[in-house]
Amino acid sequence: MAKYLVLIYEDEASWTGAGPEDFDRTYKEHTAFGENNAAALLGGDALHPTSTATSIRKDSSGDFLVTDGPFVETKEVICDYYLIEAADLDEAIAVGKQVPAPYGGVEVRPVQIFE
Repeated sequence: MAKYLVLIYEDEASWTGAGPEDFDRTYKEHTAFGENNAAALLGGDALHPTSTATSIRKDSSGDFLVTDGPFVETKEVICDYYLIEAADLDEAIAVGKQVPAPYGGVEVRPVQIFE
């Protein structure tokens, strides 16, 4: 079995206009996703908005530049993630297709294992 990270990208601005019913529906959808895919799930969490992000970069002198905000500013950002285990990419994609992402989509990427 291989590990895959399912990154959930969404438009944060869409969530600011969402009502309580949108949050409740999406919470229930994620709960159902977790129950339906419990055997594949190794972990996952929701992330705070990008306004809480801190980016760290090393400059050419070896010093670190620490700035408030995301590493890259884009319309769709990583809002949540799941770490899953699947037999192959096709199985991981099948799990990824079930992930609720009402204001965006998901990306499935294999996790590199260094031995």
